[in-house]
Amino acid sequence: MKTGEKTILIVDDEQDIRDLLVYNMKKEGFNTIAARNGKEGLVLLESEKIDAVVLDLMMPVMDGLEMCKLVRANEKFNEIPILFLTAKDSEIDEVLALELGSDSYLKKPISPRILISHIKALLRRSVPAAASTPQDVIKMTKIEIDPATYTVTYKGKSEQLPRKEFELLYFLAKNKNRIFSREQILNSVWGQDVIVGDRTVDVHVRKLRDKLYQDVIVTARGVGYKINA
Repeated sequence: MKTGEKTILIVDDEQDIRDLLVYNMKKEGFNTIAARNGKEGLVLLESEKIDAVVLDLMMPVMDGLEMCKLVRANEKFNEIPILFLTAKDSEIDEVLALELGSDSYLKKPISPRILISHIKALLRRSVPAAASTPQDVIKMTKIEIDPATYTVTYKGKSEQLPRKEFELLYFLAKNKNRIFSREQILNSVWGQDVIVGDRTVDVHVRKLRDKLYQDVIVTARGVGYKINA
């Protein structure tokens, strides 16, 4: 991946942080633009081709959680990787950010080198998959999963899922009846070079269950998750 082809949007209300991140991103070869709050960030999303967003949580005018929610609700932008970089270290904030659709949650202070490695990993994971062939479609008794369109048909009702929710469901379905630990799921779905916590898996499983799949994804208590055939 040529980093110069990628544009990173930094959204943070602290100028020192913005300047530091922009400097180090450009030094790495990224195109980099910055905004002071979520409202300005949304304007830049509309006017520029953004490949990833680094987002603070607490900001005036519009905070990071609200911006993340609006980005994920917009079909034009909902596949753009979002990485939260914040001084808030409470578990509640991290879970909420994940539930709203963030891809990663990092705590300040952090070295620019580590942040850039996370961004590169997210960009690698966001490369669109090749179109599916008929044998890629998974069909079970109640559910059909099509990786070409990220669409799941469950009991006759079809829904297009966000990328990570779909990839989690597809991974478990490809290995139906096999129990996977959270660590195994993270390594297979998010990749070993993307460092996220175990609760990331739990949040995405809960989001899937809240939609259509309450009786499909089964918890193996103390071990992990599986899909029933």
